[in-house]
Amino acid sequence: MSFLQTSALTHQQKVKSLYKRGLRLLEMYLHHRHHFRYNAVLLRAEFDQHKNERDMIKVKKLMEDAEYQLWSNQHYQPKQFPDSPGGVAHGRVVVPPDWVLDYWHPLEKAMYPEYFARREERKAEYVKWWNSQYGEPEPAGDKAH
Repeated sequence: MSFLQTSALTHQQKVKSLYKRGLRLLEMYLHHRHHFRYNAVLLRAEFDQHKNERDMIKVKKLMEDAEYQLWSNQHYQPKQFPDSPGGVAHGRVVVPPDWVLDYWHPLEKAMYPEYFARREERKAEYVKWWNSQYGEPEPAGDKAH
């Protein structure tokens, strides 16, 4: 779930996000490119007008007003990109996990000898790294009950 926010955003990131969401909103309402570009330039001018503001109280008020304006003008049917969460193609292409290659038939593996030789080397390196990092696993029969 990479779309979930897991860290605090800087002020700069918040402003950029607000600007992009504003552009997306304009894009949803204005279907003709020339109308969209004109209003996008006006939006950018509005952001540029306050870019050198140093009074953080005023900046916070501007951000709150802009967020409210964006929320109050939200589109009734927001645009969703196909591969984004909620889109029609989200999760459609499933990337198989690496362990699937372990179950290939030897004749299938023989068609790609260099790849599978390198893969076996890397698996051995990974097992060596794992054992050095976390220790050797206990044998199954040595567990005390």
